[in-house]
Amino acid sequence: MKKIISVFSCLFIVLNISFAQQFTHADTLRGSNGPGRAWWNATKYDLHVNFNFSDSSISGYNVISYKVLDQKHPDFFQIDLQEPMIIDSVILATGSEKYPLNRKKLSFTREGNAWFVYLKGSNPLTDKHEPNKIMMITNSPKRSSQELNKETTNLLVYYHGKPRKAKNAPWDGGFVWKRDTGGNPWVTVACQGLGASVWYPCKDYQGDEPDSAEMHFTTPSDLVTVSNGRLRGKIDNGDGTTTYDWAVVNPINNYDITFYIGKLVHFGEIYKGEKGDLTMDYWVLDSNLAKAKVHFKDAPKMMKAFEHWFGPYPFYADGYKLVDAPHLGMEHQSAVAYGNHYLMGYLGRDLSHTGWGFKWDFIIVHESGHEWFGNNITSKDLADMWIHESFTNYSETLFTEYYYGKQAGTDYIVGVRKNIVNDKPIIAHYGVNEEGSGDMYYKGGNMIHTIRQVINNDEKFRKILRGLNKTFYHQTVTAKQVEDYINQQSGIDFSKVFEQYLTTTIVPALDVKYDENGKISYRWNHNCVAGFDMPLKIYDQKGKPYIIHPTKDFKLAPKGMEHIKIDENYYVTMNVSEFFR
Repeated sequence: MKKIISVFSCLFIVLNISFAQQFTHADTLRGSNGPGRAWWNATKYDLHVNFNFSDSSISGYNVISYKVLDQKHPDFFQIDLQEPMIIDSVILATGSEKYPLNRKKLSFTREGNAWFVYLKGSNPLTDKHEPNKIMMITNSPKRSSQELNKETTNLLVYYHGKPRKAKNAPWDGGFVWKRDTGGNPWVTVACQGLGASVWYPCKDYQGDEPDSAEMHFTTPSDLVTVSNGRLRGKIDNGDGTTTYDWAVVNPINNYDITFYIGKLVHFGEIYKGEKGDLTMDYWVLDSNLAKAKVHFKDAPKMMKAFEHWFGPYPFYADGYKLVDAPHLGMEHQSAVAYGNHYLMGYLGRDLSHTGWGFKWDFIIVHESGHEWFGNNITSKDLADMWIHESFTNYSETLFTEYYYGKQAGTDYIVGVRKNIVNDKPIIAHYGVNEEGSGDMYYKGGNMIHTIRQVINNDEKFRKILRGLNKTFYHQTVTAKQVEDYINQQSGIDFSKVFEQYLTTTIVPALDVKYDENGKISYRWNHNCVAGFDMPLKIYDQKGKPYIIHPTKDFKLAPKGMEHIKIDENYYVTMNVSEFFR
């Protein structure tokens, strides 16, 4: 026993050394809800950015409104802003729009991309700090409790620098400084995974979304600037620049806040959706206007299919937009980036290898699917990114099925299995801002399709998808919350199914053996996780269907069965041998 304990102790040490070598303190600061984050909740961002095209730099400030969650909190905030960006100053402002109270200049230190802003030792500000409009007022009149409840506390974080340029947006993200075919500037940002702190100061933790946001972008007047939500106005500054004021009134992921700057023109339509009139706006390069008016007919088709499967579009108040982008695409909430070159499929390819992927524009369908899974329902930790990508990958199948029939959808989801590599688990390490395997797309989608088969009731399955979006409306969630919801609503415990597909690289295999009398037995392979007991649909030699319930022990196949064929809708494999023990 002592030897066994010693072996396990050594294994534990080796695993921990391996983890320590793989992840740094900086990773923990970036990916965890640490002491400088946990005690406060970001309620609103009010972002002001000036763009300098001559040297690819920006400057500005972010007003971060927040609420205290824990009165016994440490005396510092963690604000994130990635190198080489610089924070210039931080102001604490307390009060309301009607009765601003006071401002204090706070001290701060930096550790890599994390900035620690200290509450103690701060000094009152009596000087005017432009462009801050919150002025210090002493001897304020007595206020009612109702007015006091409207008070907010704000951090005004002033900053500047040259944001990291994307190496391969949107996968290896950052700022994208390009020019269109006419030589005009065409600029945007894509930063999922990398983090919004690559270009503005924020609480760069996926589990805390601001409840609303305003974006004020100052850019050259001969260009148009588009952002999330709705345009509230624009101001000609009289110096060759214009400030565009955009705003969202719904919660939004940090990485979804974005901008598009270029020679953009607009057209749009009103979609009669489940919650009434939905504005669908399209901002495209002026050179793309004619083909966009034809090609973007896939957008209302997408909306019709996804409202059927997932429920109402989650952001009616902010509208829906497609915007020409100088990279492939990104699910920027209410302002989806489009860069598929007006081709059907994925850059003119069918990822399913079946022909069905050529029937629709991949970026319009996939990136818009994220409005439900990713933007409406957001994983608290990047390790659970499968919640975004697996469901959205499956949205491609559901779109295909909605317009071309159930077999077409089956062909599509089975076809994308060729893209699965099973290199590492789909769920990554928690608390270190790590993404899991890219199999979260194709394998994750096939896992959901397999779960649908086990439920064996398409209307119940659709209610589960719609219920997820209603129950977790505008929320951040854990994998367990999503899994528990599916288990409860289906009445089936899929815990081992999630464990198998999400935490291992092993595809469940059905072992099938024939004895000397030709009788067939089956079991789940011992490589499956302990307790794996997923029901499975099979067919005999005549095509007659059966639902079997394999375990780790061999069971006899139904009488008269001479051959087993697994239903193609299940993502499992089969091992056939006479020699299993």
